[in-house]
Amino acid sequence: MNTTGLSEAENSGARQLSVLTMMSFGIGECAGAFKNMAWGVLLLFYYQQVVGVEAALVGLAIAISVIMDAITDPLIGAWSDRIQTRWGRRHPMLLASALPLAVSFIFLFAPPEGMSDWQGFLWLTIFGVAVRASYTFYNIPHLALGAEMAHDYYQRSTVFAYSAFMGTMSVACAYGLITGYYFPTVPGVYDPGFLNPHAYPVMSRTFAVVMVVAILTCLVGTRKEIPYLRATQQRDKMKFGTLFLEIWEVLKNASFRAVFFGLLLGSLVGGVESAFTPFMGIHFWGFRTEQLFYLMYVGLFAFPVAFLLIPRITRLLDKRFSVMIPLGCWITAINVPICLRLLDVSWFPGNESPWVLVIFLAASTVGALASPIISASANSMLADIADEHELDTGIRREGVLYSVRAFTSKATAAFGTLFGGILLSLIDFPEKATRGTIPEETIWNLGLIAGPATSIFSLLALGFYLKYKINFRRHQQIMIDLEKRRQREGEAQPPPSATVSSSA
Repeated sequence: MNTTGLSEAENSGARQLSVLTMMSFGIGECAGAFKNMAWGVLLLFYYQQVVGVEAALVGLAIAISVIMDAITDPLIGAWSDRIQTRWGRRHPMLLASALPLAVSFIFLFAPPEGMSDWQGFLWLTIFGVAVRASYTFYNIPHLALGAEMAHDYYQRSTVFAYSAFMGTMSVACAYGLITGYYFPTVPGVYDPGFLNPHAYPVMSRTFAVVMVVAILTCLVGTRKEIPYLRATQQRDKMKFGTLFLEIWEVLKNASFRAVFFGLLLGSLVGGVESAFTPFMGIHFWGFRTEQLFYLMYVGLFAFPVAFLLIPRITRLLDKRFSVMIPLGCWITAINVPICLRLLDVSWFPGNESPWVLVIFLAASTVGALASPIISASANSMLADIADEHELDTGIRREGVLYSVRAFTSKATAAFGTLFGGILLSLIDFPEKATRGTIPEETIWNLGLIAGPATSIFSLLALGFYLKYKINFRRHQQIMIDLEKRRQREGEAQPPPSATVSSSA
């Protein structure tokens, strides 16, 4: 008897996702892309430079909001694993997240005028927590849904390639809107254009609409997969102690620990660098916001190329090296120009040279190619770990797996952002600073932190990814062993040979 709630096609493993379904799932990533671009590029700059809140307090507020968000990750992940509705485990949570995310995001970039440092700190903390929690209510079930829909080792890479493609293309569009449309340079008034206070509320309302549309598109486009998703397994009611037990269970997996610590260190670096991104582009390299706009074209070129490369690289290198090699290239591309400038190498062009922009865009192209490959490969690795975890424990915990990953990423990113805000205060970075007015010593310290200092943690991440053990052959054996167990449990699934013959 079929006790899984799946069709015979799904039980045989022959069911393949349509392009429309994978595209709809990928469009769901646009919500996070627009939210993250505004959060990472603008938030610290806006509250420190425009609203006028002390940088250390801004960093602390952002850190608190991300930490609170990280705490909710395992709770939401474990809860989404247990939900039983006619619409499945994940889809009701996707729908419930849309409106709170949009409303809280609009308020985040519309603080009242004339606030003191502590009033600005409280406003940022309250609505920062609301934005992050609302998005987590969507993001964790969304990631788990991708792992549940795709069962094939390589199709998982394709599914998350669609997600990475749509997300990164949205990053390019969001960045283009920020630098080229909402915040153009106004000579003598707003230079850089990020100092324009009137553009932030308009930007936030537009981005909020995009987030809601993306979530609803994902919801509608993947709803036909609900009957084919594995039914919720019966468990005890979720308790506080049970949650820690489930987290401990997934941390026992050696491959998960490898991905876990790799992502943790990467997020720590990302937190510091996201805080420094607008400061580096405008003050270290001396670009106008119109010049930063060219990064949109970098993304529009590099992200489709990366999308085409992801399944090919995964097959050629397998998933572990599909993360490690792009990450190594990214680290190198970022650090070489910064280090050449810090060392004052005689042949390296100065900021007045047009070649600086060319070099900056070339390094950014390497990062734009590497980022979606790393993201898609890491998410696909976690889906494979979910299979190995089921083999080890008899329970599928996609929600917990992705939530623990998100928890560590967000917690370390929070500390990175907090550290970035503190460092801005320590190097005495002034408020409302215009281009060309920052002391050379401050600029040098800015580059040191954003470049070689933080890359030490990226190199450590490479060492952890080396410990990941699940390759194609290992995953095939996992699936064979799972088929045997399901047959013993009466799920009546045919062996993999039957799958091959039926698909042929």
